[in-house]
Order: sequence, then structure tokens, then C-alpha cells
Amino acid sequence: MLKHYKYQHALCLYPYYAGDKGTGIDFFPPTGLEYVATALKGHAGRISLIDLRHNKALQSPKNMFEFISKNIDLVCISIAWRSQYEKVCSYISQIPSGRTIVVGGREATDQVEDVFKRCPNVDAVVRGEGEHTIQELADGLPWEQISGLSYRSNGTIIHNPNRPLQPIENIEPPDRSLRQDSYFPVIGGKRILPVEFDTILGSRGCPYKCKFCTFSMNPLGQKRDYVARSPESVVDEIQASKAKMIIFADDNFFVNSQRAERICDLIMERGIKKLYFANARIEVSKHPQLLEKAYRAGFRVMLMGIESASDRVLEQLNKGFSTEQIRDAFAVFRKFPFFYHAYFIYGNIGETEEEMMAIPKFARELGVHMINLSKLRLDKFTPLRKLVESTPGYWINKRGNVYSKEYDRERLRKIRKRIRNDFFFRPRQFFRIFNTVHNGGLLTYREMVKVSFAALVLLLDYSVQSSSKTFHRVCQRLFII
Repeated sequence: MLKHYKYQHALCLYPYYAGDKGTGIDFFPPTGLEYVATALKGHAGRISLIDLRHNKALQSPKNMFEFISKNIDLVCISIAWRSQYEKVCSYISQIPSGRTIVVGGREATDQVEDVFKRCPNVDAVVRGEGEHTIQELADGLPWEQISGLSYRSNGTIIHNPNRPLQPIENIEPPDRSLRQDSYFPVIGGKRILPVEFDTILGSRGCPYKCKFCTFSMNPLGQKRDYVARSPESVVDEIQASKAKMIIFADDNFFVNSQRAERICDLIMERGIKKLYFANARIEVSKHPQLLEKAYRAGFRVMLMGIESASDRVLEQLNKGFSTEQIRDAFAVFRKFPFFYHAYFIYGNIGETEEEMMAIPKFARELGVHMINLSKLRLDKFTPLRKLVESTPGYWINKRGNVYSKEYDRERLRKIRKRIRNDFFFRPRQFFRIFNTVHNGGLLTYREMVKVSFAALVLLLDYSVQSSSKTFHRVCQRLFII
């Protein structure tokens, strides 16, 4: 007997264009939206997943709206990024009414009332993790009974209670067969390598309590404790992906050393030949056996939040380690030929220019290959927010960036440029990057030259002013948690 569906054709739409500034890296799949699309399987008659970065025909609003008018009765749209928020809302507001229009994602969760104001045609906003909320909506459950849903009712906006965070084993990994596109590295909108990328989320949440963190809590103020999928399910997903390079979006892949080691064992036992990027903390240095096994399994890039070269700032951020402990950890890390990408925050509360300018020297001392610099920024429920608000001379702008009378936007921009130039513009640093990338099998020499040239062109094109978001923030936005 055929199942009757309330919605015959659901569209899951990623409404960003290739090259949109501030929306992450163009070659990352919209994995958060893919989780939602997968959750709709068995709850809607047909599902179309469209990423406008890859679908030029439907980038035309006229073509997209015609497609929706003829085919779609449920539209699910991800609003993930703050930087293109107004543009996306304008786009959404033009979608023809007469079908159910639902938006979700981190920025939609953070701006619920404003989304309804800007988009009169939007019927509902899914707040927080949306897999189970969208299933109940698609099944026809009365909206007043759906946790995590905000919706219009007789001219007013109703906000149902927050949905409790779901056990990770109840959340099905993305069905990649729903994709209409493959994802390859691009710079400036142009594909530069024939290497397919994919993202995998093996765990959600974080056991640490860094006060600056905007990722461990969703915009509702819900902190997800660390929960992890089984090693077998993670490796099954790795094996099913066609991509050669896998980026783990876990806050910290190595939280549970035994679990991480089991994943490495399974990868090698199954003969899977791929390369992996993973977020890590310095604590993994206590497990050299795991590091050795991870490299043999194909892990090549370690993405590490160091944050500061100042013990005072590290304590303020509640990182849980000191500069001496960082040095000790990297004494171990340097024995393993991973590519180490370190994140640093500048413009912290009370931080001096001298403390900020200590970053490049400290990073070189550690043996870091690449650094990513981010201004201090805070979301609504970030623990450090109260300190900023109570410190005279400091303020938080609409984007969540922190500034002060002494260190305004222009001065911090100049300091950032000086830090970056001091770290990168050294021949020795360039050759360390080049050799580690090549020796680790990430890129051939020819590919390295191609990437370097493309990056140089992009730098000249957009100037040193453009500030990319950290890899970590990209992943978290893509996973709408």
C-alpha cells in the first residue's frame, strides 16, 4: 500500500552563490542542510536538494521561482551565515506563496523575529537542531505541538518550547545520493584541483568550557555535551563517500583517545586510502601511539585552537592550558609530520598590541605551519559576553565582534596584517609548508604551484583586508548546530 504524504515534493535549498563573501569555503557541501534532507526521507514523497553555488540555471530568481511554483509544496531553506543575511532574506521574500516555506540554520535561529519581519511569506522557523522538528512538521503534526518551531498564527508569532537535544544515534547521517553536485577545491570561484572533498560529523558537542566559544552552544543557549557516534558508523560513512579528502567537523576529534584509535584501526583494516583533516587540542600529545596510528591511517592536517601567546589571556579565555604546556605538547607534535594549522584570537579583553604581536614568534617557535587569525567575537550566550559588557571602553557590534576605544576596527585590522606578514612572509616558512604538504601526499609539487598561484591572484584581487572565518566556524555553520 502506497504511503500518503502531506507533502509530495520537498525542496531543500542552500541559497548562497559561489564566491559569496563570509559564507565559508565554496567547496564544502552544505552538510547541515543534507542532514535535514536525509531526515525527510520517508516523510515526504520526493526530496530535491539544491545548492545554488553549483546550479547556475536556478541562480536566476525567475527560474527558481518557476521551478518552485510547478513542482514544490514544501520549501526548506538554510540561513547559515550572518554576512549574506540581508541578501538571502530578500531572495526568500520573493518565493511564491501557496506552499509551506520553512527556514532554519544558525542565523535563522538567532534572528527568528527578524526573519518573519523581512520575509512575510515564511510560515515557520526551525530553531536549533532541526532533523526531528522537520520530520514532525512534514508528518502533519499540529504546529503547536512541535518543539523547536516558531510560526505565524493569526498575525502573531508563536514560539514553541525549545526542542531537547536529540541522542546522536537518533540522527541519521547524510544520504549523499541526494546530492546533485560533487565538491572540489576552488579559489576565487574556479576549481583548482581534481580532488573531491567531503565533510563528516563523527561527534557533536565539546567537554571543554572555553569562555569565548561560540560553537559549544547553539543560538538558543543549549550546550550539547560531548556525544559520539560509534567508530563503525563513522568508518562506514567514510567508506561510502567518494571523496579522497575528508574533513571531520567534530569540535575535537580526539576527545576519546580509545575511540579515535579504534577509528584509525578500522580505516587501516578496511584498506581505505583517503586523507583526513581533524580538529584537535594539545591534550592529544599525551598519546603518541594514537598520533603515530592516525598518520598511518591517513590523517594529515591537525587544526588546533591555540588562541594566544599570553598566559593571562589563556586564563581569561579558560582554555585549560598554559603557554608552557603548549610548548611541551608541540615538542611531541614535532616528532610527527602532520600539517599543523593553529587558530589565534586577537583583540581580547585588556590585550595589548605587544601581546598580540607575540603570536607570530610563538607560532614559529612551536613549529606551526599556518595560522588563522580571528577577532574576538561573541554570540548571545557566549560565557565571555558578560565580561565584555562590564568592561569600560569595550563594546560588541551587530556582527558580534568586540572592539574598544583603544583598539577599534581599523587598528585591529592593521595589527592583524602585521601578525600575518611577520609569520608568513619568510622563505623558511614557505618551504616548510611546501615540503610538509608534498611529503604528506596532500598535493603534488605541480598542484602546490597551482594552488599558490591561485591564492596569490585571489589575494591581489580581494586585498589583504578580507578576513576569512576559521575552519571551525565554517564547519559549525554548515552543520547548523
